[in-house]
Amino acid sequence: MSEEATTSREAARSVERLVEIREGIVEQLNRVVIGQREVVDQVLMALFTGGHCLIIGVPGLAKTLIVRSLARILDLEFRRIQFTPDLMPSDITGTELIQEDQSGRRLQFVPGPVFGNLVLADEINRAPPKTQAALLQAMQELTVTAGSDTHQLEHPFLVLATQNPIEQEGTYSLPEAQLDRFMFNIQIGYPDEDEEVRVISQTTSTGSPDLDKVANAAEIASMAQVVRAVPVAEPVVRYAARLARASRAGVDGAPEFVSRWVKWGAGPRAGQYLILGAKAAALFRGGAHVTCADIEQVAPAVLRHRILTNFHAEAEGVSVDDIIGRLLQEVARPAAAA
Repeated sequence: MSEEATTSREAARSVERLVEIREGIVEQLNRVVIGQREVVDQVLMALFTGGHCLIIGVPGLAKTLIVRSLARILDLEFRRIQFTPDLMPSDITGTELIQEDQSGRRLQFVPGPVFGNLVLADEINRAPPKTQAALLQAMQELTVTAGSDTHQLEHPFLVLATQNPIEQEGTYSLPEAQLDRFMFNIQIGYPDEDEEVRVISQTTSTGSPDLDKVANAAEIASMAQVVRAVPVAEPVVRYAARLARASRAGVDGAPEFVSRWVKWGAGPRAGQYLILGAKAAALFRGGAHVTCADIEQVAPAVLRHRILTNFHAEAEGVSVDDIIGRLLQEVARPAAAA
């Protein structure tokens, strides 16, 4: 057998294993999480591509349950950080303490809760900017610096930061440059009536479902390369770039409504995450390559926190999701990939 055929067969096995892991995760999560299928898929896309998620939703919609259950299913280390106004950067990253032993006194680094695989940053907008920046630096660099030493974070590393959209008094909004570091902005809505009845019944009875492990940290860390290997044609990449560019007011070819309603549009990182998310979406549906439909599937979550509306949009009651919907309607698919 040729080396090329061997490589192709190994790649196919890797894809099959990714699909198997994803199906196993969904099956296990369905035992404890009712509904929220789209949210689960978007979290898994981020996990398999090395991205991070900002999750917006009112309390009680299973945000913590999803992350904690995912950690159990994948045998990953789960950490939860409750962001409060008095939280300090060292409370997240860790600190150096003086330790005394037979050789004398020395500084020893004590890791903080950011040293985990799945980190839930609960209500991230309740901590001051300096503390927010400590977590976001770890997300970007995958390292923590304490004193003169740099400590590497373990792979996989996924941060899911939550925000409560209702109560904004006394909060610190994340700057646009820091929001841009999140792959997805995931909106969690209320369950429908049947789902809510099931939630109430399940959470007020005795016992809790057992969750089986379907993979480990090493396997999940290797999945990023499997996703990146999914082929994508140049016209599809160009479509992703045009979607991002069309969101920028003043750029040639931008729709008229963008100039009217948008203050700042999405940057180049949006195009990168559109392609990465679409590659994961293609694998999830069993596809062999990325299509424009895959890009359109992940576009709202990728663009939602990268488009800043102006006062005209606010006055006319136009939301960011309304603008994204118009972009998907007006930016034409390439003829070769339509």
